[in-house]
Amino acid sequence: MKLPCLLDRLAALDTNTVSDALDFLGIKGATAGLRPLWNCPKIVGRASTVLLGPKGDNLPTVHLITPVVERIDSDDRVLVIAGGLEGISCWGDTLANAAVSKRVRGTVIDGFSRDIDGNASIGYPVFGRGVTMISARNRVVQIDSAVTITVAGVEVSEDDYVIADNCGTVFVPQASIEQVVTIGERITRRQNAMVDAIRAGRSVAEVMHDSQFDAINAEHAQ
Repeated sequence: MKLPCLLDRLAALDTNTVSDALDFLGIKGATAGLRPLWNCPKIVGRASTVLLGPKGDNLPTVHLITPVVERIDSDDRVLVIAGGLEGISCWGDTLANAAVSKRVRGTVIDGFSRDIDGNASIGYPVFGRGVTMISARNRVVQIDSAVTITVAGVEVSEDDYVIADNCGTVFVPQASIEQVVTIGERITRRQNAMVDAIRAGRSVAEVMHDSQFDAINAEHAQ
């Protein structure tokens, strides 16, 4: 299946549904605590991973994440950053402007961002643990990129799929994306039917009985 079609199908879902689809498959991908850092739009794309860590000296170095942004050459990327330090920024509005120029779809940080108003002013989506004013300079460095990282307890590899909205952030392994999207679409149809049934007067206890969700599992097994 072609990549744009998969991304469009993923974008038609929400994080709740994708999380449920991952549950059906026994895959860990949903995170807790990585929320939008301004009232930003949903982001859906493929991960460009970055690993950060504490700086151990005072020697000058290339600013973290800039080499990753410079290498991006497609319009489907989401920067996924791990290793941020508590209360220390690892993202800001200068990087956001560079990302926009490279058509990056957004940034997810297991850490903190500064300059959040600057990100909002150019419409650049940022998800993370919180906002700070403390600079990364001489505190945080880039250790690696395009590697498997751990983000809020979830392993994320280069080219995995990312969906982030007001409920949080979910990662989908690239090997499982078509299966996850297909199950997600099935869940959406089932839940829409449940809402219609409740609005039509059916008992909510009956409509939301576990057997209704077991039916999704049964469809998946066929």
